[in-house]
Amino acid sequence: MSYDAELMQEIRRSVAVLCARYGETYWQKLDENQEYPTQFVAEMTEAGFLTALIPEEYGGMGLGIRHACGILEELSLNGAHPGACHAQMYVMGSLLRHGSVQQKQEYLPKIASGELRLQSFGVTEPTTGSDTTKLRTFAAKVDGGFNIKGQKVWISRVQHSDLMVVLARTTPIDECNKKTHGLSAFIVDLNVSVDNGLTVKPIKAMINHHACELFFDDLFVPEANLLGRLDEGFKVILDGMNAERILIAAECIGDARYFIDKATRYAKEREVFGRPIGANQGVQFPLAKTFAQTQAASLMVDDAADRFDAGESCGIQANMAKLLAAEASWAAGDACMQTHGGFSFSREYHIERKFRETRLYQIAPISTNLILSYIAERELGLPRSY
Repeated sequence: MSYDAELMQEIRRSVAVLCARYGETYWQKLDENQEYPTQFVAEMTEAGFLTALIPEEYGGMGLGIRHACGILEELSLNGAHPGACHAQMYVMGSLLRHGSVQQKQEYLPKIASGELRLQSFGVTEPTTGSDTTKLRTFAAKVDGGFNIKGQKVWISRVQHSDLMVVLARTTPIDECNKKTHGLSAFIVDLNVSVDNGLTVKPIKAMINHHACELFFDDLFVPEANLLGRLDEGFKVILDGMNAERILIAAECIGDARYFIDKATRYAKEREVFGRPIGANQGVQFPLAKTFAQTQAASLMVDDAADRFDAGESCGIQANMAKLLAAEASWAAGDACMQTHGGFSFSREYHIERKFRETRLYQIAPISTNLILSYIAERELGLPRSY
């Protein structure tokens, strides 16, 4: 879909209005109690924002990922926590491009209406981490489907989702010509799977992403739930991963602008030694630099999103967008903390919560170092380092 700037502005205004009805104290209390924003997510769904990428024929808004980026950026900008609901957007990258007609007809209308939530992406494992092709979870073919056995970790929102896309190996790696072959993606119905072959253990963590460890003990998944072609699941999740990188990059842009806005307002109001602290270049320069970083990163996000919407190859752009946006948000968060001084540690100012949230994206969904290795190999032609 082509990008409509006027529509995007209208959507942003609507998202800001919705966020204002909750306020930052709402997110602060959820963070303190490790609770899920059930009502907020329901309103986001009802308003159509979480169905942005679902085609109109299935009850969604039928928009492109560029518009979805604007929605998530606006959430971050207004102090909300997009991590509570962003997966429903990026997992669409896999379902929309690789789902069968039957799967789309069965799931998309229910996701659009809010009857079903697709909030989890089960890829990461405790022993393989980012080395996805070496994952050990195995789906063995049986009559009528597959039995999945293995373990996943850091899988978010499982307890607040109805469906999850899981990646498992279906052909042993030593029987494959390429290590990316022999992997398959599955749509798992969590309502029938939990405690019936799937055990979910919540992880207490610094950031309120509702992460869990999963144990698969011969979980049966019907053959109809195979997403894409057998043994070609790596292609399936790449579309989800590229969407994930782009959308999270947009969240980071929102975080960066949140921090810059907070810091500049405080720097104008706070007086020390008889004048606003914003008059000091030691305060000005870090904020000006992060503003420039954020503007540049935002352009990279737009480029990656436009390529994704056009169906073009966008792996390098998606990764660079995530890298630059995450670094901009982290730098802006640090500058905001420094500007506020001791007050930045007070939960009353909300900065420390957002600071923790944006720190995650130096590590997830892919670490900064892996992106740099990817760029070095793919764009600069340097020898593979791993």
